[in-house]
Amino acid sequence: MDTDSTSSTPSYPLADLCVLADLPPRTVRYYVQIGLVDRPEGETRAARYGATQLEQLLLIKKWTAAGLSLDRIRELLRGEQAPVPPRARAIGSVEVRSHLMVADGVDVVIEPGRAGLSPEQVRQFIKGVMAVFAQVSGADAVPVADAKSKK
Repeated sequence: MDTDSTSSTPSYPLADLCVLADLPPRTVRYYVQIGLVDRPEGETRAARYGATQLEQLLLIKKWTAAGLSLDRIRELLRGEQAPVPPRARAIGSVEVRSHLMVADGVDVVIEPGRAGLSPEQVRQFIKGVMAVFAQVSGADAVPVADAKSKK
C-alpha cells in the first residue's frame, strides 16, 4: 500500500485496492465504468484510488452478497432510501387485520403491521375515516367508542 507523501489521505494503485476490497481488477474497472465507484485520480497505470473508492467497493460487495441489484446499489450509494419490500407471506404465518365497516357497502381493511401503524395510530385512522365519511355523506357520524358500546 502506497501513500501520497503530500497528503494524509491514503491512495492506492489498482492492484492494492483490489487486494483491500478482495475484488478482481476487472470488476473494479467495471464499477468505475458504470458509475458505481468514483473515478480515480490520474489515468491508466498511474491511476490512484482513495479511501472513498475503497469504501464504495466494500459497500457494493456487502450489498451484492445480500442479493441487491446494481441498480438498487446505485440508489443506495446516492443516498436514496426506497422502502424495504414486504416479506413474502409464509405458509402458516399469522396476519392481524382490522376490518372497519364504515357504512353498508363501505369497508376498510387495515393491516397495521404492513402499514407500519401502532394501535393508537389505527384508532386515530379509524376515527378520521369515520369523520370524513360523515362529512361526505351528510350523515351523523357514530363515534367509534359509541359504536362499540351499542353492540
